[in-house]
Amino acid sequence: MKRLGMHVPQPEVEADERNPRGYYEPLWVADFHKQWLEDVPVRTIDTRPDADEVAMATVTPEREETLRAWLVAELAGRADGDVVVVKETRAYWVYRFWERVVAAVGADVEVRLASLTMLRHPTQVVRSRDSAYLSGRSDAVRLQRETANVAAWMNSVFVTERATRGNPRAFVPYVDLIGDWRAAMTRACGQLGVETGDLTAPHAVDDFVTTSLNRSSDTWEGLTVPDGLRDLAEQTWAAAQRLVVEPGDRDATATLDALQAEYAELHTAAAAIAVDDTAAQVRDTRRRIEGRLDKKNARISQLRGTVEELRARVAELEGTAGSTGSTGTGG
Repeated sequence: MKRLGMHVPQPEVEADERNPRGYYEPLWVADFHKQWLEDVPVRTIDTRPDADEVAMATVTPEREETLRAWLVAELAGRADGDVVVVKETRAYWVYRFWERVVAAVGADVEVRLASLTMLRHPTQVVRSRDSAYLSGRSDAVRLQRETANVAAWMNSVFVTERATRGNPRAFVPYVDLIGDWRAAMTRACGQLGVETGDLTAPHAVDDFVTTSLNRSSDTWEGLTVPDGLRDLAEQTWAAAQRLVVEPGDRDATATLDALQAEYAELHTAAAAIAVDDTAAQVRDTRRRIEGRLDKKNARISQLRGTVEELRARVAELEGTAGSTGSTGTGG
């Protein structure tokens, strides 16, 4: 979108080894969400069906004013009709918060909020996260994280789709973007009411979007995910795909609502089954934290003792120096 002439607020999150081509995420927004949601805590991808409610419960007038002030300053330098692109992986948890702030800003300037969502098959998302975060981990850890990541993928689809209803929105399958970005973005921008500009080749996007970016398989082979969860994820994927052509497809949204309810029941049951294991993990974590705290307190006590010894030594030396001063005699 930046290469189509749209504006990404500066500065951006810097590229790194995981994404050498760049993230194109406004650094201020990324830091704003990260500092806020990590304290809640709500993870970037979170399995809890009510994670968005948990996040929204921590909205404060101060946070609204902080975002409003940033947005007003950002829009002040833009011309009428400019498109400002805010890409941020945590935004869907607090999308309604953004709606409120944009509506408040819209009382003074003409501004509207629209959403563009990338749709990627859950196995591709899981494999991408595996390569980034699970290299060298045990099978037990991989089973836990792969299952959780599939569940979190579904949850993010449910939350994003429901939060963006009623606003201009578009959904772009990752494979469509890689296969024919012109067709994918022409369709999406048309749904959003945004101009793409001249797409004649050669174009700045041509060398940026290539098939080499798609490095993850869309099959379940090799992943250790329970069959029931896998089937639910496939149904979620199929329903979300129907929103690509018609973002307001009522049958698709009704299907996603039903799947979300089924997922919530599954999550509740899983949490109940795992209650003893969760309690044991909490106890183990508490013991580890208390152990580290005991060591730190012991070290602090040791350092305090050393400080007191040094103070006593300094006082002793100062006293000795004062008592041995020379006395002069008259000549």
